[in-house]
Amino acid sequence: MEIIYADTFFKRFKGLMGKKNFDYIMVFTNLTDSSIHTMFMRFEIDIYFVDKNGVIFDKVTLRPWKFYKPKKQAKYIIETEKNKLNLKIGDKLDFV
Repeated sequence: MEIIYADTFFKRFKGLMGKKNFDYIMVFTNLTDSSIHTMFMRFEIDIYFVDKNGVIFDKVTLRPWKFYKPKKQAKYIIETEKNKLNLKIGDKLDFV
């Protein structure tokens, strides 16, 4: 499965807006804020919030036109198609 890094302001801003579907994983980096939205999206997504140690500390599934802000700042945010990955809170990930 392909991993797309949203590591610039424009890539993070655009995200998945307007897509009809997607078959990749999107990883948001260089974050200044951990809040996310599903405005202008057409499908549900799973969002994983990862801390500076690579540990998933929050996970949410959002329908289109919703907002969410985790309780703490994330180092990475991972967006996938709903039920695409079998990850859970507490899992540790390595980013290279």
